[in-house]
Amino acid sequence: MNIEVTDNPNKNDLEVISKGIQAFNQQHMPDEVVFEPDTKFAAFAKDENGKVLGGIRATGFWNYCILELLWLSVETRGKGVGNKLMDAAENFAKEKGFQYIRTETLSFQAKPFYEKRGYKVFGELPDYPKGHTTYCLVKEL
Repeated sequence: MNIEVTDNPNKNDLEVISKGIQAFNQQHMPDEVVFEPDTKFAAFAKDENGKVLGGIRATGFWNYCILELLWLSVETRGKGVGNKLMDAAENFAKEKGFQYIRTETLSFQAKPFYEKRGYKVFGELPDYPKGHTTYCLVKEL
């Protein structure tokens, strides 16, 4: 057996491991859960000219929505734009049938913002990235 590490994986090789984990998961979960497609979505805050001033990128599968990132331009911070974006994303996730939403934030980012919105810390990674902490948060929708 050879172990190979690559930063340019072959698409077919990636498909083999995806199908392998699906086959394993089928032994423990119903097919409709194992083969459920991902839901990818975004929410944007734009000015009157269509310029993006902030946004959210998210993916959902099974019963969880994963908020991958939230960004606000400097001029929109502290003006309620983040809450409006989060409301839109959470409402969309609920409409799609997701029961929970989770995210990660760094110690210098938005932990208090998420906690005010009802998110609870369920884990933390100290010194990731070096000198900071990553917080993992979840909220029931």
